[in-house]
Amino acid sequence: MATSSLLNLISTPTSLLVMSRPISYGAMNPSFVNKFQFPSFYRTVPDTRDQFTAILLLLKHFGWNWVGILTSGDEDSEKVKSELKNFLIQNRICVEFAVSLSDELSIKNVKKVYCSLSQSTCNNVILYGNIRAASLINAISSVSALRKIFVLFGAFQIYNNYMPVLALNGSLLVHLHRGNIPGLKDYLLDMNPEKYPDNPMLLDAWISRFSCVPESLVNISLYAACEVSHSFRSLDPSYYDVENFHYTFSVYLAVYATAYALHDTHLHKKMDVIETRNQSWQMWQMNRYLRTASFTTRGGEEIRFNEGKVSSKFDLINIIFGPKKSLSMTTVGYFYHDGRELRLQLNESAIQWNPKFPQTPRSLCSESCLPGYQKHQHKGGQPCCHYCVPCPENEITNKNDMARCYNCPEDQWPNERRDACIQRTTGFLSYGDTLGIALVFMALLLCFGTIIILGIFVKHKDTPIVKANNRTFSFILLLSLIVSFLSPLLFIGCPTKMSCLLRQAIFGMTFSVAVSSVLAKTVTVVLAFDVTRPISKVNQRLRKQFSVLLLIICSSGQLAICVFWLVFSPPFPEYNTHVELGKIILQCNEGSVTAFYIVVGYMGGLAMFSFIVAFLARRLPDTFNEARYITFSMLVFCTVWISFIPAYLSSKGKYMVAVEVFAILSSSAGVLACIFIPKCYIILIRPELNAKATVAQRKTLK
Repeated sequence: MATSSLLNLISTPTSLLVMSRPISYGAMNPSFVNKFQFPSFYRTVPDTRDQFTAILLLLKHFGWNWVGILTSGDEDSEKVKSELKNFLIQNRICVEFAVSLSDELSIKNVKKVYCSLSQSTCNNVILYGNIRAASLINAISSVSALRKIFVLFGAFQIYNNYMPVLALNGSLLVHLHRGNIPGLKDYLLDMNPEKYPDNPMLLDAWISRFSCVPESLVNISLYAACEVSHSFRSLDPSYYDVENFHYTFSVYLAVYATAYALHDTHLHKKMDVIETRNQSWQMWQMNRYLRTASFTTRGGEEIRFNEGKVSSKFDLINIIFGPKKSLSMTTVGYFYHDGRELRLQLNESAIQWNPKFPQTPRSLCSESCLPGYQKHQHKGGQPCCHYCVPCPENEITNKNDMARCYNCPEDQWPNERRDACIQRTTGFLSYGDTLGIALVFMALLLCFGTIIILGIFVKHKDTPIVKANNRTFSFILLLSLIVSFLSPLLFIGCPTKMSCLLRQAIFGMTFSVAVSSVLAKTVTVVLAFDVTRPISKVNQRLRKQFSVLLLIICSSGQLAICVFWLVFSPPFPEYNTHVELGKIILQCNEGSVTAFYIVVGYMGGLAMFSFIVAFLARRLPDTFNEARYITFSMLVFCTVWISFIPAYLSSKGKYMVAVEVFAILSSSAGVLACIFIPKCYIILIRPELNAKATVAQRKTLK
């Protein structure tokens, strides 16, 4: 009570002076900011909304997003509660509860508020109001110790003889800035009733502290004279605080502002020649000076009014009760305005939290979602309350509390924890792979074997077995097989624009030429033995021209398809990240899958037609009739490519390329083996069967 009486002693005369002028040192109601309703209202304290911003900065600094609000039950507190709740929600701070404390400290009311506090999961409660609110917290804490950290603001005055000790220990108070008033501390410490015998408030404060009066005042008091010399300097600072001049400093600024405004008004009146000497002074004339008043106090603080209000400045005070319930109020931070917005300067290491919290308290509805997880809101819940869901495959989050996962770049993929992207390895059927080496070796071996067979046929081109079935088509077929054995080299290695463009076109054309040659050879056999009707016989020259024309027509059809494909939808290299996890597959996009299957289908049609014609001509009598060999070759060819389609569709990445290369090599090898190996056997192993006499003798026998 001594501190309270002393503050009243200092502020009461000043408040009378200020209240006779248009300046307030304590009205923080935000309604007064409306200059249409209160054009001549000025104040030396910020409004309540500035404290809202200060509280928001404090909550965000500690990461508290799950709070409760507790206010007094008066009309002003109800309005503050509603505005504060909306303000916090707009700034993504969730409010678990918001309750008011009735003026009646009934058991029912205490129980209601206590249930709200004890059943809540938040560790932080924002408290607004007067001593009544703190008294109720004291009543609740006497029932059961609450594990809460309170953030107080408003009109709180905390004194050592006022004891909501356990509940408020370690809490934080957002208070008006404590200004420096030079000389006031010594004045308060040295004052006594003998110096100021006409001040009854000072005498009451003296008696309440020392239970005696100075000897000169014994005659007018019921108390005994002090036996020794007493002084306010001997009191415990926690009982007689002359350091924290918060509201007193606001009064001090109000007096200063009024004095400066009066001074400026007086100077302006003396210098204005238009003013008449007898004109009376009016209070409204101070408005022009109070709106933008600027001065420096004796303590060195610069004060500026902006539209009649000083810049917001608050102290953050840590309320601590020692072992003997001694009060300590330590300033641990400041809220100041930098010209654009309110900022917080905090010495966090100086804060002493409630002993129930061994470290900085946390007040969250839900724990943070770690990297690799994304937040999902509870249906119908508050935005601070969520649950964490692992990121789906191929997506990551690399920060806490991310609302959604995102895909990695094309050349990267998620790690196992899905909290970072790592570089993908590139994959394609290369010459360094075991599979690639095997296919290259097979292709070169078959190509070399075909070249040897071509050499044998060239060397024995005038023998009956080479001449019997049109050696020109045999040479064309062998050359096309050589190219087809080499074409897989375009499929192996890193795909490029040129290799993708050429590989399918060359493969399609060489196979079409090969199959067309086989068809031409088959038709030649049929025409050579068509002797059923003498009128149908044509000379050898016409038969040869017909076979060449058939070769050109069949090959031209495939050429037209390939040209159309390459012009309108050509193949191109691409990166495929969906085939194999953690790899980028470099492959050729066919451009038009339809065109690719038309090319394969066209070859299959030619092969099927050749198979049918050769099958029908397999029993024609002749020593070197190769229709049966062509039948087997086309059967192998068709079987390979019919099996290729499902195998190709079920393969991925480099294995898809390997399937196509194997199909090319095996089908070409089947044609080579079935058509040319029997002839090479006769040429090299049984040369006696490759003589004109033998041919003539066998024809005579037949």
